[in-house]
Amino acid sequence: MASAAVAASEPSGAKTVLVLGDSLSAAHNIPVEAGWVSLLNARLSEMVPKYAVVNASISGETSLSGRNRLQALLQKYHPSVLVIELGANDGLQGLPLPALRENLAAMIDAGQKSRTRVLLLGIELPVNYGPQYRDGLRSIYADLSRTKHTALVPFLLEDVALHPEMMQDDGLHPVATAEPKVLDTVWPQLQPLLH
Repeated sequence: MASAAVAASEPSGAKTVLVLGDSLSAAHNIPVEAGWVSLLNARLSEMVPKYAVVNASISGETSLSGRNRLQALLQKYHPSVLVIELGANDGLQGLPLPALRENLAAMIDAGQKSRTRVLLLGIELPVNYGPQYRDGLRSIYADLSRTKHTALVPFLLEDVALHPEMMQDDGLHPVATAEPKVLDTVWPQLQPLLH
């Protein structure tokens, strides 16, 4: 397992956005520079104040493995903003939802304790996982965002997932040409955190 674009070049004095995610943020099966996180870094590099993106996303990451890695990442990069995009692999593996909730809550708490603004990116599962599990997964993100006072994107692939031409053959990951739409979904919730 290797992270996608681990660290972008940091301009002197730049603030950091840390993205902790899975294959959806690690540019799975597409060029790294085409992924939404790299596109975000390009956009932020043109802003004032300057931000640099550290992409700590790993394909296959679960909420537990992300939780276990987060503290060291916070200590290393001291991000101004933490973007958490985890839960899809927990869901695909059918892991218990209370464990996912606990792991996400712990990551949010760790970020906020480090005086980092947190953006939570929600995910949806294919319909064959059944309404009870899918609704439970969806409610975790909404409830945590409300109770922990974080920014929230309810569904990262909102404008992409239901368009077959925008998805890879696995039906789970966007094609490169759809990644700008993914960034457009994230941006309205991320932009207010950049100050």
